[in-house]
Amino acid sequence: MAGRMILDKVKMDYDPEGDVLYISFGGPQPADDSDITDEGVIVRLREGKIVGLSILNAGKKLYHG
Repeated sequence: MAGRMILDKVKMDYDPEGDVLYISFGGPQPADDSDITDEGVIVRLREGKIVGLSILNAGKKLYHG
């Protein structure tokens, strides 16, 4: 079943030196677990819920020129 979710307080920060895009959902909170995808996205979890994403090599993935 497809659904729609409204997110409050989504924060994004980009580190150009490391080429990492950080996306946080909700207020700042530490993760207690994480998973990494084959595409280089780190999914940060707290108590089994996603609290943020870290996208590695973000600039290279966004800009193909």
